[in-house]
Amino acid sequence: MSLAPRAVLVHRTTEYEELLARHGTHGQAAFFLSSRGRSIDEVARRHERTRQALADVAAAVPLQWRHSRVERADLDRFLFAPEDVVVVVGQDGLVANAAKYLSGQPVVGIDTDPGRNPGVLVRHRPADAAALLRAAVAPGSRADELTMVEAVADDTQRLLALNEIYLGPSGHQTARYRLGTGPADSPASPAESQASSGVLVGTGTGATGWLRSLWQERRSALALPGPTDPRLLWFVREAWPSPATGTSLVSGELGRGQGLRLTVESDRLVVFGDGMEADALVLTWGQTVRLGISATSLRLAV
Repeated sequence: MSLAPRAVLVHRTTEYEELLARHGTHGQAAFFLSSRGRSIDEVARRHERTRQALADVAAAVPLQWRHSRVERADLDRFLFAPEDVVVVVGQDGLVANAAKYLSGQPVVGIDTDPGRNPGVLVRHRPADAAALLRAAVAPGSRADELTMVEAVADDTQRLLALNEIYLGPSGHQTARYRLGTGPADSPASPAESQASSGVLVGTGTGATGWLRSLWQERRSALALPGPTDPRLLWFVREAWPSPATGTSLVSGELGRGQGLRLTVESDRLVVFGDGMEADALVLTWGQTVRLGISATSLRLAV
């Protein structure tokens, strides 16, 4: 007997809940903000809209389905199953936060605050949830297959991201490494020693955020990829020329089968995706990591 689908509602703590956790009561939080010329009213209204959206989506889950919830901070400890339908209730960035823990499950993005969120990934309204959930498990269901980026270290550690992967120092020190590009099965491709603020590798989905800001800053002639394009762009941040380090490899494009290979020459570098710094790979001197297009994509309901 096959298991009934499970709807997994992904959400995050609201600003209002964070204020209450810090100040104890609504009145104390309101006083704290008012003493700084701000009002708690809009924060409380956004909280109520989010809570109502979660309630509406939960009520739309078919009665025969199973149902679970996971908060953003707990994603790295939550076990997603193959039969799950993941419903992200919140902002676009929350879809990216969840994507790295998935392996092909359909994702429905529900916008809790239309007009405030761009709606690139949270494309739907709470009222559409019932129809979207039924469609997600129907044969031939439609979904965009969004390209993801992965980092694989030489000790088999692996990291996925929907927008971008950053590799660099954990603080404000200089990252030192050897960087090379080429086919994934060609470890002998030319490499250059570099000192920089780190390396960013991004997807077409990430081309609306951090990747785009670097692309604009460089006035890059590279064409930004679209969300479903099998292409990545990469940029080295603030590469520093010296007798021992170069700046000839500072940007480029990666297609399928191509990779960016980086060998660490610092005491400690971190690799994290989509802003999830708490769930990072830690690499030490001599380790190598390869970054490229992942075989896993995000199935986002249209």
